[in-house]
Amino acid sequence: MWYNVLLDALIDTLKLVPFLFLMYILIELMEHNTRMGRPSRLLSGRCAPLIGTATGLVPMCGFSVMAAKLYEHRHITLGALLSVFIATSDEGLLVLLLSSEAGFLWTERLFTVLGLLGAKLALGVGLGYAADLLFFKRAALAPMPAEHHHVHEHEHKHEEHEHEEHEHEHEEHGEDHEHGECACDELTVCEHKHTSTLRLYLVSPLLHMLEVAAFVLLVNIAFGFLFFGVGEARVIGFLQGAGYWFQPLVCPLVGLIPNCASSVVLAEVYCLGGIGFGGLLGGLVANAGLGYLVLFGKGKNSLRAAGIMLAMYLIGVAVGYAASGIALLIPA
Repeated sequence: MWYNVLLDALIDTLKLVPFLFLMYILIELMEHNTRMGRPSRLLSGRCAPLIGTATGLVPMCGFSVMAAKLYEHRHITLGALLSVFIATSDEGLLVLLLSSEAGFLWTERLFTVLGLLGAKLALGVGLGYAADLLFFKRAALAPMPAEHHHVHEHEHKHEEHEHEEHEHEHEEHGEDHEHGECACDELTVCEHKHTSTLRLYLVSPLLHMLEVAAFVLLVNIAFGFLFFGVGEARVIGFLQGAGYWFQPLVCPLVGLIPNCASSVVLAEVYCLGGIGFGGLLGGLVANAGLGYLVLFGKGKNSLRAAGIMLAMYLIGVAVGYAASGIALLIPA
C-alpha cells in the first residue's frame, strides 16, 4: 500500500541520521580542533583508498553519504571517494546472504558474496589509487588543522596583548575597579567560549543533519512511489529479459538509482536466476546508494557530480562485461 512507501522512506532516512550527525561532528572537529590533525590526514593520505574501500564494504548505506560529504568539504580525495562508492553495496549483500530461494544453495550464496567482496576490494583499492595519481591536487584539499591552529595561536597572542593593555588601563583607575572588571570579563569570556563550543560541536551539526535528512526523506519518498507505480515485478521482468550481453549495460543503470531499493532489486533478481554474476557485479559496483544525492545536494557542483556518476556507470559496465566474459570461460 502507499503508506508502506512512506514508512519505508522514513525508516531508510532514520537509518542515516546517526551517520549524518557523527559525520558533521567529525567535520567540525577536523576544521576547528588541532588534535584531529593527524587522524584527518589518514583520510587524504596514502592509505585513503584502502581505508575507503574497507569502510565501503560494510553493508550500510551511511558510509557512502559520509564519504560524499567529506569530499564536498574537501577533506578526502577523489580516489578515496571512488573507493567507497565502488565498495558500497548497501543492503544487497544482506539479501544475498539471507535469500530463501530454493534453487539458490548456501554454497552458491557464499561464493557469490566472497566473489563480490574480492572484486570490490581489488577494484576499490586499484581504481582509488589510480584516480589519486591522475587527479590528486593538494591545493584542492581543505587546509589541515595545523594551519588553523597557527592562525588561532596568532589571534590568541594578539588578544593577550590587547588584554595586557586593557589591564594596564584598569590599574590607572584603581585596584578595586580592576578586580571587578577582570572578574566580569573572565565570566563573559567563559560564557562566550561555552556557548560557541556548544553551538559549533552540537547545534551546528544537528541543524546540518536535519537539513540533509529532510532532503533525503523527500527523495526516498519520490523514488519509493516511483517503484510503487512501476512495480517491482516489472523491474525484475525487465532485468530478466535484458539478455546476457545486455545485462552489463542495464544493471549499472539500476545501480545508479540513489535508493536502497536498487541494490535489493539487483540481488533479488540474481537470486531468482534472472541475471548473471557479471550483471550483478556491474550493478553493485555502480551502486553508491544515497551518496549520489549528497553530491547533487545543493546544486553547486552538479557538473562534477554528473561526471562522477558517469565514471561509476562506465566502471560498472566494464566490470560487468569482464566478469561475464570470464564466467563463460569457467566450466560449469
